[in-house]
Amino acid sequence: MKQFLVCICLLVAFVACKKEAKVPEASNFKIGIVADCQYCFYEPNADFGRYYKQSTKKLAKAVAELNTHDLEYTVHLGDFIDRDFASFDSVLPIWKTLKSDQHHVLGNHDFSVADSLKAIVSRKMEMPNRYYSVQYNNWRFIILDGNDLSFFGALTDAKKAETDSMYKQLKSEGYKNIKKWNGGLSAEQLQWVKSELDQSAENNENVGFYCHFPVAEKDTMHSLWNYNQFFKTIDKFNNVKFYFNGHNHAGGYFKRKGVHYVTYKGMVDFANSTAYSVATVYKDSVLIQGFGRENSRNLKF
Repeated sequence: MKQFLVCICLLVAFVACKKEAKVPEASNFKIGIVADCQYCFYEPNADFGRYYKQSTKKLAKAVAELNTHDLEYTVHLGDFIDRDFASFDSVLPIWKTLKSDQHHVLGNHDFSVADSLKAIVSRKMEMPNRYYSVQYNNWRFIILDGNDLSFFGALTDAKKAETDSMYKQLKSEGYKNIKKWNGGLSAEQLQWVKSELDQSAENNENVGFYCHFPVAEKDTMHSLWNYNQFFKTIDKFNNVKFYFNGHNHAGGYFKRKGVHYVTYKGMVDFANSTAYSVATVYKDSVLIQGFGRENSRNLKF
């Protein structure tokens, strides 16, 4: 009888260990973040303080620093170039010297190329799709395409028609962010986001979003057109932890329903300064170490 009880106790302990092992506690990891490198071989735009030619040097210095950190991956938040398809050939070789995995978000300026070349922009940037997700540890990172519906990035007749419809509808409803340099998420992409969030919930994953455009209601000059539809899609899920973007080079931050929204400053701005960061992901927070003009932040969940 005593031996039987010992066996039962060992069996219970083994089963408990097996159950606990299904969701291991993820270790800390680091991410490199750059926004709006926006290179082109043009003279500075003094009105906006953008020094396009300087971006190759700034990016090279950022990559050198980022390579001193043990990064899982580095993400660029859109506007890798300012204009001209040939501009990619000046910055992509620098970007590829990163030791970490590399991911891109599409920005509006990435489509400032000849119409005949727009369809191959994402391929040039070695993206698996215009929007996609990647998984690291117990996290799912969802990379959005805010140019999906836009006057520069909508490439099919169906997407162009959906762009026109959304633009006219939201403009008639008085949305102040309906500018032609912004864009929106298609119904198809929003449905895909919902499916990604469903899968993340099933897998007990935390979620972080990357997009070029902010979703700040008060940012009437830069925000994603249909940010309200995006909010409605994610509000049902409590595992969404952050949304990181570029586009507004001044940067910004707000918190909504437990989700941290960070706008990263543009690397291209100013002649003698830069902006990029390293984010360390912990179990209960993301600690952002800013370089140059980028702010350091501690985002607690």
